[in-house]
Amino acid sequence: MSTSAMIQETRPRPSARGFETLGLDPELIAVLYTLGYTEPTPIQRDAIPHALEARDLLACAQTGTGKTAAFALPILDELLRTEPSARRRPIRALVLAPTRELAAQIAESFRSYTPRGRIRCEVVFGGVGKRPQVTALRRGVDVLVATPGRLLDLMADGEVDLSQVEMFVLDEADRMLDMGFIPDVRRITKALPHERQTLLFSATQPREIRELASRLLHEPVEVAVDPISSTLEPVSQSVYFVDGPRKLGLLLSLLASEEIARALVFTRTKRRADRLAQSLSREGVEAAAIHGDKSQGNRVRTLESFKRGRTRVLVATDVAARGIHVEDIDTVINFDIPHEPETYVHRVGRTGRAGASGTALSLCGSDERAQLASIERLIRRKIETLQTPSGIQAIRESQPTARPERAHRHETRRRSGSAASSRPRSRGRRASAV
Repeated sequence: MSTSAMIQETRPRPSARGFETLGLDPELIAVLYTLGYTEPTPIQRDAIPHALEARDLLACAQTGTGKTAAFALPILDELLRTEPSARRRPIRALVLAPTRELAAQIAESFRSYTPRGRIRCEVVFGGVGKRPQVTALRRGVDVLVATPGRLLDLMADGEVDLSQVEMFVLDEADRMLDMGFIPDVRRITKALPHERQTLLFSATQPREIRELASRLLHEPVEVAVDPISSTLEPVSQSVYFVDGPRKLGLLLSLLASEEIARALVFTRTKRRADRLAQSLSREGVEAAAIHGDKSQGNRVRTLESFKRGRTRVLVATDVAARGIHVEDIDTVINFDIPHEPETYVHRVGRTGRAGASGTALSLCGSDERAQLASIERLIRRKIETLQTPSGIQAIRESQPTARPERAHRHETRRRSGSAASSRPRSRGRRASAV
Protein backbone atom coordinates (compact mmCIF):
# COMPACT_ATOMS: atom_id res chain seq x y z
CA MET A 1 0.00 0.00 0.00
CA SER A 2 1.36 3.44 -0.89
CA THR A 3 2.14 6.04 1.77
CA SER A 4 -0.50 8.39 0.40
CA ALA A 5 -3.09 5.65 0.59
CA MET A 6 -2.14 4.95 4.20
CA ILE A 7 -2.52 8.64 5.08
CA GLN A 8 -5.89 8.70 3.35
CA GLU A 9 -7.07 5.72 5.39
CA THR A 10 -5.96 7.21 8.71
CA ARG A 11 -7.50 10.61 8.01
CA PRO A 12 -10.94 11.08 9.64
CA ARG A 13 -13.80 10.87 7.21
CA PRO A 14 -15.54 14.17 6.40
CA SER A 15 -18.61 14.77 8.53
CA ALA A 16 -21.91 16.17 7.36
CA ARG A 17 -21.36 18.78 10.07
CA GLY A 18 -17.62 19.08 9.52
CA PHE A 19 -15.42 22.03 8.65
CA GLU A 20 -16.11 21.46 4.94
CA THR A 21 -19.55 22.96 5.44
CA LEU A 22 -18.07 26.31 6.53
CA GLY A 23 -16.32 27.13 3.25
CA LEU A 24 -12.77 27.11 4.60
CA ASP A 25 -9.72 26.65 2.39
CA PRO A 26 -9.08 22.91 1.74
CA GLU A 27 -5.51 23.26 3.00
CA LEU A 28 -6.79 24.49 6.35
CA ILE A 29 -9.28 21.65 6.58
CA ALA A 30 -6.53 19.14 5.86
CA VAL A 31 -4.44 20.55 8.72
CA LEU A 32 -7.42 20.42 11.08
CA TYR A 33 -7.92 16.74 10.26
CA THR A 34 -4.28 15.97 11.04
CA LEU A 35 -4.82 17.67 14.41
CA GLY A 36 -7.86 15.47 15.05
CA TYR A 37 -10.50 18.17 14.60
CA THR A 38 -13.44 16.85 12.57
CA GLU A 39 -16.41 19.01 13.59
CA PRO A 40 -16.58 22.70 14.53
CA THR A 41 -17.75 23.73 17.96
CA PRO A 42 -20.91 25.87 18.20
CA ILE A 43 -18.99 29.16 18.33
CA GLN A 44 -16.92 28.11 15.32
CA ARG A 45 -19.98 27.02 13.37
CA ASP A 46 -21.80 30.28 14.07
CA ALA A 47 -18.90 32.74 13.77
CA ILE A 48 -16.70 31.46 10.95
CA PRO A 49 -19.17 31.89 8.04
CA HIS A 50 -19.77 35.55 8.95
CA ALA A 51 -16.05 36.18 9.43
CA LEU A 52 -15.36 34.65 6.00
CA GLU A 53 -17.76 37.20 4.52
CA ALA A 54 -15.62 39.98 6.03
CA ARG A 55 -18.38 41.00 8.45
CA ASP A 56 -17.58 42.63 11.77
CA LEU A 57 -18.44 40.31 14.63
CA LEU A 58 -19.48 40.67 18.25
CA ALA A 59 -19.20 37.24 19.83
CA CYS A 60 -20.09 36.18 23.35
CA ALA A 61 -18.32 32.93 24.16
CA GLN A 62 -16.76 31.44 27.26
CA THR A 63 -13.25 30.07 27.50
CA GLY A 64 -12.89 26.47 26.42
CA THR A 65 -15.46 26.75 23.62
CA GLY A 66 -12.98 26.85 20.74
CA LYS A 67 -13.20 30.60 20.23
CA THR A 68 -9.52 30.97 19.23
CA ALA A 69 -10.10 28.87 16.13
CA ALA A 70 -13.30 30.84 15.49
CA PHE A 71 -11.20 33.89 14.60
CA ALA A 72 -7.88 32.25 13.66
CA LEU A 73 -9.27 30.07 10.88
CA PRO A 74 -11.02 32.88 8.94
CA ILE A 75 -7.89 35.03 9.24
CA LEU A 76 -5.67 32.25 7.91
CA ASP A 77 -8.19 31.53 5.16
CA GLU A 78 -7.94 35.12 3.92
CA LEU A 79 -4.15 35.23 4.18
CA LEU A 80 -3.78 31.98 2.24
CA ARG A 81 -5.99 33.25 -0.58
CA THR A 82 -4.41 36.68 -1.02
CA GLU A 83 -0.62 36.81 -1.02
CA PRO A 84 0.87 40.22 -0.11
CA SER A 85 2.16 42.24 -3.06
CA ALA A 86 4.99 43.92 -1.14
CA ARG A 87 8.39 42.23 -0.81
CA ARG A 88 8.40 42.75 2.96
CA ARG A 89 5.43 41.20 4.68
CA PRO A 90 3.26 43.84 6.35
CA ILE A 91 1.21 43.08 9.44
CA ARG A 92 -2.19 42.14 7.98
CA ALA A 93 -3.85 40.76 11.10
CA LEU A 94 -3.56 41.99 14.69
CA VAL A 95 -4.84 40.09 17.73
CA LEU A 96 -4.87 41.77 21.15
CA ALA A 97 -4.99 39.61 24.29
CA PRO A 98 -4.96 40.71 27.94
CA THR A 99 -2.17 38.47 29.27
CA ARG A 100 1.16 37.03 28.22
CA GLU A 101 0.00 33.45 28.63
CA LEU A 102 -3.10 33.94 26.52
CA ALA A 103 -1.15 35.78 23.82
CA ALA A 104 1.39 32.94 23.62
CA GLN A 105 -1.39 30.36 23.45
CA ILE A 106 -3.14 32.20 20.60
CA ALA A 107 0.10 32.45 18.62
CA GLU A 108 0.73 28.75 19.15
CA SER A 109 -2.76 27.99 17.77
CA PHE A 110 -2.16 30.12 14.68
CA ARG A 111 1.10 28.27 14.00
CA SER A 112 -0.46 24.84 14.46
CA TYR A 113 -3.30 25.64 12.01
CA THR A 114 -1.00 27.08 9.32
CA PRO A 115 -0.28 24.76 6.36
CA ARG A 116 3.45 24.21 5.78
CA GLY A 117 4.44 27.40 7.57
CA ARG A 118 3.08 29.63 4.80
CA ILE A 119 1.92 32.28 7.26
CA ARG A 120 4.26 34.02 9.67
CA CYS A 121 2.85 34.61 13.14
CA GLU A 122 4.74 36.34 15.94
CA VAL A 123 3.80 37.22 19.50
CA VAL A 124 4.97 40.19 21.59
CA PHE A 125 4.40 40.76 25.29
CA GLY A 126 6.08 42.35 28.27
CA GLY A 127 8.18 40.73 30.95
CA VAL A 128 10.88 39.66 28.47
CA GLY A 129 13.48 41.49 26.40
CA LYS A 130 12.44 43.38 23.27
CA ARG A 131 15.38 42.42 21.07
CA PRO A 132 14.17 38.99 19.89
CA GLN A 133 10.70 40.44 19.25
CA VAL A 134 12.13 43.34 17.25
CA THR A 135 14.27 40.94 15.20
CA ALA A 136 11.20 38.85 14.35
CA LEU A 137 9.16 41.93 13.42
CA ARG A 138 11.87 43.19 11.09
CA ARG A 139 11.79 39.90 9.18
CA GLY A 140 8.15 40.54 8.33
CA VAL A 141 5.00 39.26 10.02
CA ASP A 142 1.56 38.34 8.66
CA VAL A 143 -0.20 37.88 12.02
CA LEU A 144 0.85 39.73 15.16
CA VAL A 145 -0.50 38.65 18.56
CA ALA A 146 0.21 41.15 21.31
CA THR A 147 -0.56 42.42 24.76
CA PRO A 148 -1.45 46.13 24.76
CA GLY A 149 1.45 47.46 26.85
CA ARG A 150 4.29 45.90 24.89
CA LEU A 151 2.63 46.72 21.57
CA LEU A 152 2.43 50.40 22.50
CA ASP A 153 6.10 50.33 23.53
CA LEU A 154 7.13 48.86 20.17
CA MET A 155 4.93 51.34 18.33
CA ALA A 156 6.62 54.21 20.20
CA ASP A 157 10.00 52.74 19.21
CA GLY A 158 8.95 52.77 15.56
CA GLU A 159 9.18 48.98 15.27
CA VAL A 160 5.51 48.28 14.52
CA ASP A 161 3.52 49.59 11.55
CA LEU A 162 -0.21 48.90 11.75
CA SER A 163 -1.17 50.89 8.66
CA GLN A 164 -1.88 47.79 6.56
CA VAL A 165 -3.85 45.76 9.09
CA GLU A 166 -6.93 44.26 7.43
CA MET A 167 -8.25 42.14 10.31
CA PHE A 168 -8.30 43.14 13.97
CA VAL A 169 -9.29 40.84 16.85
CA LEU A 170 -9.92 41.95 20.42
CA ASP A 171 -10.00 38.77 22.51
CA GLU A 172 -11.41 38.54 26.03
CA ALA A 173 -12.53 42.14 25.92
CA ASP A 174 -14.18 41.92 29.33
CA ARG A 175 -10.87 40.94 30.90
CA MET A 176 -9.25 43.87 29.09
CA LEU A 177 -11.82 46.05 30.82
CA ASP A 178 -11.14 44.50 34.24
CA MET A 179 -7.39 45.03 33.86
CA GLY A 180 -7.71 48.66 32.81
CA PHE A 181 -6.50 48.15 29.24
CA ILE A 182 -9.34 49.91 27.42
CA PRO A 183 -7.45 53.27 27.16
CA ASP A 184 -4.53 51.35 25.62
CA VAL A 185 -6.91 49.62 23.22
CA ARG A 186 -8.24 53.02 22.13
CA ARG A 187 -4.71 54.28 21.44
CA ILE A 188 -3.91 51.19 19.38
CA THR A 189 -7.08 51.35 17.30
CA LYS A 190 -6.29 54.94 16.33
CA ALA A 191 -3.22 53.56 14.51
CA LEU A 192 -5.32 51.05 12.54
CA PRO A 193 -6.86 51.73 9.11
CA HIS A 194 -10.51 52.78 9.22
CA GLU A 195 -11.23 50.21 6.52
CA ARG A 196 -10.79 46.91 8.32
CA GLN A 197 -12.63 43.93 9.68
CA THR A 198 -12.99 43.80 13.47
CA LEU A 199 -13.87 40.75 15.56
CA LEU A 200 -14.59 41.27 19.26
CA PHE A 201 -14.82 38.28 21.60
CA SER A 202 -15.95 38.53 25.21
CA ALA A 203 -17.19 36.01 27.75
CA THR A 204 -19.52 38.63 29.23
CA GLN A 205 -20.92 41.84 27.82
CA PRO A 206 -21.33 44.51 30.47
CA ARG A 207 -22.37 48.01 29.47
CA GLU A 208 -18.79 49.19 28.93
CA ILE A 209 -18.11 46.36 26.47
CA ARG A 210 -21.27 47.15 24.52
CA GLU A 211 -20.20 50.78 24.31
CA LEU A 212 -16.74 49.76 23.13
CA ALA A 213 -18.28 47.49 20.50
CA SER A 214 -20.49 50.30 19.21
CA ARG A 215 -17.37 52.39 18.52
CA LEU A 216 -15.17 49.62 17.16
CA LEU A 217 -17.60 47.65 15.02
CA HIS A 218 -19.52 48.53 11.87
CA GLU A 219 -22.93 46.84 11.54
CA PRO A 220 -21.67 43.75 13.36
CA VAL A 221 -23.20 40.31 13.35
CA GLU A 222 -23.87 39.24 16.94
CA VAL A 223 -23.16 35.66 17.93
CA ALA A 224 -23.89 34.36 21.41
CA VAL A 225 -23.27 30.71 22.19
CA ASP A 226 -22.90 28.92 25.48
CA PRO A 227 -24.48 31.59 27.66
CA ILE A 228 -23.16 31.61 31.19
CA SER A 229 -25.84 29.34 32.62
CA SER A 230 -25.31 26.61 30.00
CA THR A 231 -21.52 26.90 29.82
CA LEU A 232 -21.25 25.63 33.37
CA GLU A 233 -23.58 22.67 32.86
CA PRO A 234 -20.80 20.06 32.32
CA VAL A 235 -19.21 21.21 35.58
CA SER A 236 -20.37 19.89 38.95
CA GLN A 237 -20.47 22.93 41.25
CA SER A 238 -20.48 22.74 45.03
CA VAL A 239 -19.70 25.00 47.95
CA TYR A 240 -18.42 24.39 51.48
CA PHE A 241 -19.20 26.96 54.15
CA VAL A 242 -16.04 27.16 56.22
CA ASP A 243 -14.45 29.92 58.25
CA GLY A 244 -11.14 31.33 57.03
CA PRO A 245 -8.78 29.68 59.55
CA ARG A 246 -10.11 26.22 58.62
CA LYS A 247 -9.96 26.70 54.85
CA LEU A 248 -6.44 25.29 54.53
CA GLY A 249 -7.36 22.23 56.57
CA LEU A 250 -10.39 21.60 54.36
CA LEU A 251 -8.33 22.10 51.19
CA LEU A 252 -5.78 19.53 52.38
CA SER A 253 -8.59 17.13 53.16
CA LEU A 254 -10.03 17.56 49.66
CA LEU A 255 -6.64 17.11 48.00
CA ALA A 256 -6.12 13.86 49.91
CA SER A 257 -8.65 12.32 47.50
CA GLU A 258 -7.10 10.45 44.58
CA GLU A 259 -10.03 11.62 42.45
CA ILE A 260 -8.33 15.00 42.14
CA ALA A 261 -5.46 14.42 39.72
CA ARG A 262 -4.85 18.00 38.58
CA ALA A 263 -6.30 21.00 40.40
CA LEU A 264 -6.28 24.73 39.80
CA VAL A 265 -6.74 26.70 43.03
CA PHE A 266 -7.66 30.39 42.93
CA THR A 267 -6.74 33.03 45.48
CA ARG A 268 -7.60 36.70 45.46
CA THR A 269 -4.08 38.07 45.92
CA LYS A 270 -0.53 37.27 44.79
CA ARG A 271 0.77 37.17 48.35
CA ARG A 272 -1.84 34.64 49.37
CA ALA A 273 -1.08 32.51 46.31
CA ASP A 274 2.56 32.30 47.43
CA ARG A 275 1.60 31.52 51.03
CA LEU A 276 -0.90 28.86 50.02
CA ALA A 277 1.47 27.12 47.59
CA GLN A 278 4.17 27.01 50.27
CA SER A 279 1.68 25.68 52.82
CA LEU A 280 0.60 22.88 50.48
CA SER A 281 4.19 22.00 49.67
CA ARG A 282 4.97 21.91 53.40
CA GLU A 283 2.20 19.33 53.80
CA GLY A 284 3.55 17.13 50.99
CA VAL A 285 1.35 18.36 48.11
CA GLU A 286 3.14 19.08 44.81
CA ALA A 287 2.09 22.71 44.42
CA ALA A 288 3.35 25.90 42.82
CA ALA A 289 2.10 29.48 42.48
CA ILE A 290 1.71 31.58 39.36
CA HIS A 291 0.91 35.30 39.33
CA GLY A 292 1.92 38.61 37.81
CA ASP A 293 4.94 39.21 40.09
CA LYS A 294 6.64 36.08 38.79
CA SER A 295 9.07 36.54 35.92
CA GLN A 296 7.99 35.30 32.51
CA GLY A 297 10.56 32.50 32.66
CA ASN A 298 9.26 31.36 36.04
CA ARG A 299 5.66 31.42 34.80
CA VAL A 300 6.55 29.37 31.71
CA ARG A 301 8.42 26.76 33.78
CA THR A 302 5.65 26.54 36.36
CA LEU A 303 2.95 26.12 33.74
CA GLU A 304 4.99 23.51 31.85
CA SER A 305 5.48 21.53 35.07
CA PHE A 306 1.73 21.66 35.68
CA LYS A 307 0.96 20.53 32.11
CA ARG A 308 3.37 17.61 32.36
CA GLY A 309 1.92 16.46 35.69
CA ARG A 310 5.00 17.15 37.79
CA THR A 311 2.99 19.76 39.70
CA ARG A 312 -0.38 18.49 40.85
CA VAL A 313 -1.81 21.76 42.19
CA LEU A 314 -1.39 25.17 40.59
CA VAL A 315 -2.30 28.12 42.81
CA ALA A 316 -3.14 31.15 40.69
CA THR A 317 -4.55 34.64 40.73
CA ASP A 318 -7.24 35.48 38.20
CA VAL A 319 -5.05 37.60 35.93
CA ALA A 320 -2.31 34.97 35.71
CA ALA A 321 -4.85 32.24 34.98
CA ARG A 322 -5.94 33.89 31.74
CA GLY A 323 -4.28 31.88 29.02
CA ILE A 324 -3.86 28.72 31.11
CA HIS A 325 -5.13 26.22 28.56
CA VAL A 326 -4.60 22.78 30.08
CA GLU A 327 -7.19 20.37 28.75
CA ASP A 328 -7.34 17.89 31.64
CA ILE A 329 -7.79 20.07 34.72
CA ASP A 330 -10.36 17.98 36.59
CA THR A 331 -10.97 20.31 39.53
CA VAL A 332 -11.12 24.06 40.09
CA ILE A 333 -11.12 25.21 43.71
CA ASN A 334 -12.07 28.73 44.75
CA PHE A 335 -10.03 29.15 47.94
CA ASP A 336 -11.26 32.74 47.95
CA ILE A 337 -14.66 33.70 46.53
CA PRO A 338 -14.11 36.35 43.83
CA HIS A 339 -15.53 39.85 44.27
CA GLU A 340 -16.91 39.92 40.70
CA PRO A 341 -19.38 37.15 39.82
CA GLU A 342 -18.14 37.10 36.20
CA THR A 343 -14.72 36.11 37.52
CA TYR A 344 -16.28 32.93 38.94
CA VAL A 345 -17.40 32.00 35.42
CA HIS A 346 -13.89 32.53 34.06
CA ARG A 347 -12.43 30.40 36.84
CA VAL A 348 -14.85 27.51 36.46
CA GLY A 349 -14.30 27.59 32.71
CA ARG A 350 -10.82 26.15 33.28
CA THR A 351 -12.38 22.73 33.83
CA GLY A 352 -15.05 20.91 31.85
CA ARG A 353 -13.53 22.21 28.62
CA ALA A 354 -14.92 21.29 25.18
CA GLY A 355 -17.87 19.49 26.76
CA ALA A 356 -15.84 17.32 29.16
CA SER A 357 -16.97 16.95 32.76
CA GLY A 358 -15.29 18.79 35.60
CA THR A 359 -15.66 19.78 39.23
CA ALA A 360 -15.73 23.23 40.80
CA LEU A 361 -15.48 23.55 44.57
CA SER A 362 -15.77 26.81 46.49
CA LEU A 363 -14.68 27.45 50.07
CA CYS A 364 -16.94 30.22 51.33
CA GLY A 365 -16.26 32.09 54.55
CA SER A 366 -18.94 33.90 56.50
CA ASP A 367 -17.71 37.22 55.09
CA GLU A 368 -18.02 35.96 51.48
CA ARG A 369 -21.68 34.96 51.38
CA ALA A 370 -22.74 38.16 49.62
CA GLN A 371 -20.30 37.42 46.77
CA LEU A 372 -21.64 33.86 46.55
CA ALA A 373 -25.20 35.17 46.28
CA SER A 374 -24.15 37.45 43.41
CA ILE A 375 -22.61 34.47 41.61
CA GLU A 376 -25.80 32.44 41.98
CA ARG A 377 -27.85 35.29 40.55
CA LEU A 378 -25.52 35.54 37.56
CA ILE A 379 -25.51 31.82 36.72
CA ARG A 380 -29.22 31.50 37.58
CA ARG A 381 -28.81 28.45 39.75
CA LYS A 382 -28.27 27.52 43.36
CA ILE A 383 -24.86 26.01 44.00
CA GLU A 384 -25.09 22.76 45.93
CA THR A 385 -23.95 22.99 49.55
CA LEU A 386 -21.73 20.19 50.86
CA GLN A 387 -21.27 19.39 54.51
CA THR A 388 -17.84 20.33 55.81
CA PRO A 389 -16.25 17.16 57.23
CA SER A 390 -16.00 17.08 61.00
CA GLY A 391 -12.60 17.33 62.58
CA ILE A 392 -11.18 19.85 60.09
CA GLN A 393 -8.43 21.71 61.90
CA ALA A 394 -7.47 25.36 61.60
CA ILE A 395 -4.02 25.41 59.99
CA ARG A 396 -1.97 28.55 59.73
CA GLU A 397 -0.75 29.37 56.24
CA SER A 398 3.00 29.62 55.68
CA GLN A 399 4.63 33.00 55.45
CA PRO A 400 6.60 33.51 52.22
CA THR A 401 10.23 32.49 52.77
CA ALA A 402 11.42 34.96 50.16
CA ARG A 403 10.12 38.10 48.60
CA PRO A 404 8.14 37.42 45.44
CA GLU A 405 10.00 38.12 42.21
CA ARG A 406 9.62 41.65 41.05
CA ALA A 407 7.66 42.00 37.86
CA HIS A 408 9.86 43.13 34.98
CA ARG A 409 7.21 45.58 33.94
CA HIS A 410 3.51 45.37 34.58
CA GLU A 411 1.42 45.80 31.48
CA THR A 412 -0.88 48.28 33.21
CA ARG A 413 1.85 50.51 34.67
CA ARG A 414 1.70 54.07 33.41
CA ARG A 415 4.42 54.54 30.81
CA SER A 416 6.57 57.65 31.17
CA GLY A 417 9.23 59.06 28.92
CA SER A 418 7.93 57.21 25.82
CA ALA A 419 7.79 58.76 22.38
CA ALA A 420 4.56 60.36 21.18
CA SER A 421 2.98 59.30 24.07
CA SER A 422 -10.28 33.21 -4.85
CA ARG A 423 -13.57 34.23 -3.36
CA PRO A 424 -14.65 37.76 -4.13
CA ARG A 425 -14.32 39.63 -0.86
CA SER A 426 -14.60 43.13 0.31
CA ARG A 427 -13.07 44.42 3.52
CA GLY A 428 -14.57 47.86 3.15
CA ARG A 429 -16.01 47.86 6.65
CA ARG A 430 -15.64 51.23 8.24
CA ALA A 431 -15.04 51.44 11.95
CA SER A 432 -14.88 54.75 13.71
CA ALA A 433 -11.94 55.48 15.99
CA VAL A 434 -12.47 54.66 19.61
